[in-house]
Amino acid sequence: MQLSQAQQELVASVKADVEKGLTTDEAAARREKQGSFNTVEPPINCPSWVCCLLPCINHVPSMQAFARIKPDDAELKRNGKWIRYDAASLVIGDIIRLEEGDVVPADCVVLTLEEGTSELLVDHRSVTGEEKPRSAKRRGNFVQPTQLFWGGRVVLGSAIAVTTAVGSDTLVASLIRDGRFPPKGDIVTTDDDADEEAGISLMARGPT
Repeated sequence: MQLSQAQQELVASVKADVEKGLTTDEAAARREKQGSFNTVEPPINCPSWVCCLLPCINHVPSMQAFARIKPDDAELKRNGKWIRYDAASLVIGDIIRLEEGDVVPADCVVLTLEEGTSELLVDHRSVTGEEKPRSAKRRGNFVQPTQLFWGGRVVLGSAIAVTTAVGSDTLVASLIRDGRFPPKGDIVTTDDDADEEAGISLMARGPT
């Protein structure tokens, strides 16, 4: 896998292994350090028994929007093998594979496109309000290191990415806390490609 300098710096900052992924023990240690699983609190957070008694809560527009973007599982590399796993178990530095139809299971950055894919398109309208899908294309020997967010949906292509934020540290979790979810209009300012490449290595909140 050929990576640009910025991608290499990002991978190093989150202590990821692009070839083998994390081991089970490494992932467990990171999860313990995180102090929580890769879960995002819904816009209306209440005990499950309350939701059962008041089913109307699940029909609130913000809760319906949240349900549509919540990921169930993810394909990740663990102990050198690709496995399908509960999305809540992801940690920072996991290597994941995204395919058409998948919901992005964590904030992540694209590292490379799978063979046969010329462009990756991910719809973030329900997360950021962006009208156009986020795109990752090849740039010579490398792939544009596009930032993707928890809850986005892959509409075209297949790619390998590295997770940079999970759970309460994801963009959507921040938007929910700030009362800006569901988004009303585009809440993300898209930088040009040069700025994206220059700043990509600073995106991760990796383990120290």
